[in-house]
Amino acid sequence: MTTRDNLLQLHDDQVRGTIADRLPKTWTPFWDGPVLRITAPSRGFTFARDLDRLSVEELDAVIGRVRAHFAERGQAVEWKTYGHDRADLTERLRLAGFAPEPDETVLVGLASDLESAGEAPDGVTIRPTAERADLARIAAMETEVWGVDFSWLADDLADRIETAPDDIVVLVAEAEGQVVSAAWLVLIPGTDFGALWGGSTLARWRRRGIYRALVARRARIAVDRGLKYLMVDASADSCPILRRLGLHEVSTTTPWLWTPEA
Repeated sequence: MTTRDNLLQLHDDQVRGTIADRLPKTWTPFWDGPVLRITAPSRGFTFARDLDRLSVEELDAVIGRVRAHFAERGQAVEWKTYGHDRADLTERLRLAGFAPEPDETVLVGLASDLESAGEAPDGVTIRPTAERADLARIAAMETEVWGVDFSWLADDLADRIETAPDDIVVLVAEAEGQVVSAAWLVLIPGTDFGALWGGSTLARWRRRGIYRALVARRARIAVDRGLKYLMVDASADSCPILRRLGLHEVSTTTPWLWTPEA
């Protein structure tokens, strides 16, 4: 079934419910009740489900423990919230000094519906890669697109490839001797899901179909690997494209960031 409620339940069970089991080897998980705290090289991450049974005082306490852990490390921490989490979570995070980053839309759909999303335009080639030099070029492209330092991305992708090479496929799109876009498929072991990550494209190469071609290529890989569903945490730019291609909006997600004082 592909009803919204059904897809959301599948997402929560198979995607949110398996995070601790599929981390890169340099990431360390720690459970504090229903809250998963992850220590990683660049910043910390926090995920949580089933928070309704906590009192407000208990929720504030666990948020405080997350903050204290990363304050001791001198690291920022991102708490990933969802639109269907308990209603007061974001307010408790705000009161604890966390600040929201841009909202994203959680989209889920059948991988087979995306196989014909598009082909690479003339002059653009798409190929898989696991080479460190390519990963550095991808990170440089992301830095140019977003105007912030994405050099850490090369290490992150390399870490994921080394940890579970069968569970990630990185695709690079090239034209005129440069990386113009890149995206990766993350397979979620033991589930029916793959996740579509990346997809940023240099400004002058947008609106030519590169993003759709990367979606289609990853969908075909997913189907070949026996996956039934694909999910995306989509930006405002990507969301309309993905909806037109057949993915279904099931929720929203917002990262809330806490940064220790300098």
